[in-house]
Amino acid sequence: MANALTALRLVLVLPFAFFMARGDSRSAAASLIIWLVGLTTDLLDGPTARRRGTVSTIGRTFDHTTDFLFVTIGIFAGASRGAFPWLLPICITAAFAQYVIDSHWIQPRAGFRASRLGRYNGMLYFAPTCIDALIRLGVVILRPLLTVLAWILIVSTIVSMLQRLTYRTLAEDLASRSPQK
Repeated sequence: MANALTALRLVLVLPFAFFMARGDSRSAAASLIIWLVGLTTDLLDGPTARRRGTVSTIGRTFDHTTDFLFVTIGIFAGASRGAFPWLLPICITAAFAQYVIDSHWIQPRAGFRASRLGRYNGMLYFAPTCIDALIRLGVVILRPLLTVLAWILIVSTIVSMLQRLTYRTLAEDLASRSPQK
């Protein structure tokens, strides 16, 4: 059931991107509806997996990847019409790549290693597309908030990536200094 919720979100990625790329109010309404379904499935899939005892590495990978695709492709689509700075989806893509490489190839025994800041960023990445849809629906007072949020996410994503890199380098240094048994 949890994977079905995640799969529904994955199916919504392309329609979401299509409606995010368009500037009209009908597309904004469709974007907002899809966003609500996407967010709801994201909020329900983890608890559903835990309640049913079906939590797995594959399920978590599927969920993280789907979240990344849903959010990033929507933000790239919005950036294509000037709603967000291009740097935002580029930073999110780089952070996700670093997260996957670090968690699966550099330190695979640790599984997914999310930092607190990275976790908050991951949750907040859903917000810009929602705020943009609301702006396109006429709530223009949110425009300054969207601009500030986009730049906060850019900076916090870069900081999160630097933390991950610093943590990994520090952990490698400590491991190399510890006596071998």
